[in-house]
Amino acid sequence: MFVVGLTGGIGSGKSEATRIFASLGVPIVDVDVISHQLTAAGQPILKEIIAFFGEEFLLENGELNRKAISRKIFADSALRLRLEAILHPAIYDKALQELAKNSQAPYQILAIPLLFEGTRYQPIIQRSLLIDCDASLQISRTMQRSSLPEKTVRDIMAIQVSREVRRALASDIVENNGNIEQLRTKITKIHENYIHTCIVSE
Repeated sequence: MFVVGLTGGIGSGKSEATRIFASLGVPIVDVDVISHQLTAAGQPILKEIIAFFGEEFLLENGELNRKAISRKIFADSALRLRLEAILHPAIYDKALQELAKNSQAPYQILAIPLLFEGTRYQPIIQRSLLIDCDASLQISRTMQRSSLPEKTVRDIMAIQVSREVRRALASDIVENNGNIEQLRTKITKIHENYIHTCIVSE
């Protein structure tokens, strides 16, 4: 399998880039989607999370109250590590299963916001693709999208790997300081490069 790990800081445009790759026929495995699946009502992982954190983190429909638990762990690094210890191994196992289903594709995208925050996924990707933009755009886009105050956005950015580190570690970088059509043009070009790389490496 040829797997490209797609990542980027909050507000960088990862989700839009992923949608563009999908529109080009590239299989997508998104760890955020997997996380939502694993924390749906009745899932064993959700039961384990609630057993530790408490029933107050359940929504009326039985799913995880992601906003509430995010606020909780944001203020307490020990709780964040505990949640990650429960959830992240299960996400990883599910991601491997989903990647295996796409093994016949020339390449596939593994969308993972925290790619450079750890080493778990490094052995299974052939290249890393960073969607990047200026910090000011990260802030304005996130404030507009999520209705968060600027201080909260800056606090989130502060606990993520820095932009400089991401740029140093990434195999490829797509600058996303422009509009959607400009991003689509750049993604289409790098898609063609990846297809060529896969053909040459076969």
